[in-house]
Amino acid sequence: MSRAPALNGLKHWLKGRPPARPAQQPPPAEPPENDELKQALDALRRAAGIVGDDLAMVEGLLNLRELEVSDVMVHRTKMATLDAGEPPVDLVREVLASPYTRLPLWRDTPDNIVGVLHAKDLLRELQTLGNDIARLDVEKIARPPWFVPDVTLLTDQLKAFRRRKQHFALVVDEYGEVMGLVTLEDILEEIVGDITDEHDKAFTGARRHPDGSVSVEGSVAIRDLNRAMGWDLPDEEATTIAGLVIHEARIIPEPGQAFLFHGFRFQVMRKQRNRVTLLRVAPLRRAGV
Repeated sequence: MSRAPALNGLKHWLKGRPPARPAQQPPPAEPPENDELKQALDALRRAAGIVGDDLAMVEGLLNLRELEVSDVMVHRTKMATLDAGEPPVDLVREVLASPYTRLPLWRDTPDNIVGVLHAKDLLRELQTLGNDIARLDVEKIARPPWFVPDVTLLTDQLKAFRRRKQHFALVVDEYGEVMGLVTLEDILEEIVGDITDEHDKAFTGARRHPDGSVSVEGSVAIRDLNRAMGWDLPDEEATTIAGLVIHEARIIPEPGQAFLFHGFRFQVMRKQRNRVTLLRVAPLRRAGV
């Protein structure tokens, strides 16, 4: 089934909706337009048999209204960055070896982002300099960094990407500290699913065991883990799997401690200082509980 008839049906169904409930009644938990869209989607799914990719795409569009950039960003611990203080020859080597075309550039400390270096700009500048790498000034050709608040809704960020004709932004918290980065691809993947090409790296940071449990690095994003394993762990209060365990346990756990929540058993395997670096996670039905 093509997507156009389904989406047209959704639009026509909404036009025929009755007026909104009277003002004196308590407001719904969700925005009325979200509730109506979900009702319309459910009605169309039953009437027109929308399934598979079509259904997932429409649901992804609805989810954009509820997600913030912090939900889909690449966490700062996973960001590939460049130190502007390195010798030019080392910087060129890092850019050429990287699978990414845009790399944040920092000076003195990783929190001090001074620009974003685009691989095309670097190659163009090297050509201008006659490939004299010693004369290269990366800060001169780096583009100004674009910082966006972590609470920005994905719908608003998608519009901002289109308006500015940029595909890359750095995410900051209320204090201006860099939390991570978000790209246009990150948002599009919420609609159409994973977008991979020959440069994309396979999901890393988790390893399955024969008993069904999974060893997971603490820095792995919950959303990435859910996608890779087909799980549905909540990510409203934490971004990483270690953050989820700390949030639920209300302590910084020690190696060997185990916790049961959200239908899973979480056992802390390794810790460095105050960071949980490795966990073993198992669905309760496989943990014998």
